[in-house]
Amino acid sequence: MSTADLTPPEAALWAARAGLPLPADRHAAVAAVAQHIHSVVAVLRELDFGDTPPAPTYRAEPEPEHHDAAV
Repeated sequence: MSTADLTPPEAALWAARAGLPLPADRHAAVAAVAQHIHSVVAVLRELDFGDTPPAPTYRAEPEPEHHDAAV
């Protein structure tokens, strides 16, 4: 089952399976949010990151320069 097909009762079922019982008035809202998240993730999966190096190769700050006054 994809989240695109998620109905409010199914959202309640999946939440209960995860140990998160939902009040009845939240079922539709949770199903709608799950649909939105699914649509955003679908767009991210289509992006091509082929030439992008992994995050650990980036440094947030440049390495400090070490000045040596010795001549």
